[in-house]
Amino acid sequence: MLKVKEKISGCFASFKGAEMFNRIRGFISTMKKNNRSVLEELGNVLKNEVYLPVFV
Repeated sequence: MLKVKEKISGCFASFKGAEMFNRIRGFISTMKKNNRSVLEELGNVLKNEVYLPVFV
């Protein structure tokens, strides 16, 4: 996904921007892998109700 973002905009404006993009993208990826609603879980994060995935 990092390459997709780099190709679209040419590059990140800063290292901090790249870190934020990766953190958000990782959250979205984790929620999808655990069959969770991304928007619902984002709302839960804002309410300090964090979802912890079960590791097998």
